[in-house]
Parts: sequence; structure tokens; C-alpha cells
Amino acid sequence: MATVFSKVISGEFPGRFVWQDEVCVGFLSIAPLAYGHTLVVPRAEVDMWTDAEPELVAHLSTVAQRIGQAQVEAFGSARAGLAIAGYEVPHLHLHVWPSNSLEDFDFAKAMDNPDQQKMDEAAEKIRVALRLMGEADHVPAEDS
Repeated sequence: MATVFSKVISGEFPGRFVWQDEVCVGFLSIAPLAYGHTLVVPRAEVDMWTDAEPELVAHLSTVAQRIGQAQVEAFGSARAGLAIAGYEVPHLHLHVWPSNSLEDFDFAKAMDNPDQQKMDEAAEKIRVALRLMGEADHVPAEDS
């Protein structure tokens, strides 16, 4: 049975994509810790990161780092947060979000109903920053 993330990747469910390559995608979380909170998700359905091939984990980490760099640039945040939780959806995913303090790491503070215009704007800010960083080949033109 396909996961909700596989359905986003296939286009069956909508997503605000900021990254796409042959191995993984990055799209905005629907319950963000901050505007710009992105999930880096492999195309392959792997449940736990500890079961993933080391090369896959390395690739996801590299992509998460590039997205984090773009977030810091786009939002002027002090840092980019990174977490692998794995309980919400049984499909490996890295959380990457703009952060200004350790308080920003509290998943209990995730937004239930984020402003959709701010979500669209955040996705576009990340896409622009990634393009300026030389990652245009991996940045989709728009949401799908």
C-alpha cells in the first residue's frame, strides 16, 4: 500500500515542491514548525532511516543541507533545524526548517492551519534561493 508521501510524489495528492531529483523530493510540510518547513523524502518507500542504504541516507542529508542553506538565506534565520522522527508517516523523511532558537524544535508547536498564501510564498522563496545557489536543475517551476 502506497504511503501518503508516495501519493504526494506521484501527484495523486498536491504538494508544494521545492526539490526534485531521481532519488528524492522536497516539499513543504502541511503542519510546519515554521513557514518553509520542508520534508526531504526518498522516492523509494523505506520506513525507518536505519533500514535505508547508507548512500540513500547520505543523499537525503546532502539535499537537506542544501535546502537548509536556502532557508537560512531566504528567511534570514539563524540556523536550519534538522530532525528525523519517523512516527507520523511510515516513509523515511527528514524535517528541515528555518530556526532561530532551540524552542523552534518543539513538534507540539506545529501549525494546525497555516496561512496558505504564506505557505505558497515560503515555497517560492526557497525555490528562488536554491536557483541562486546553482540548483536550478533540481527546482521545479511550480507546485504540483
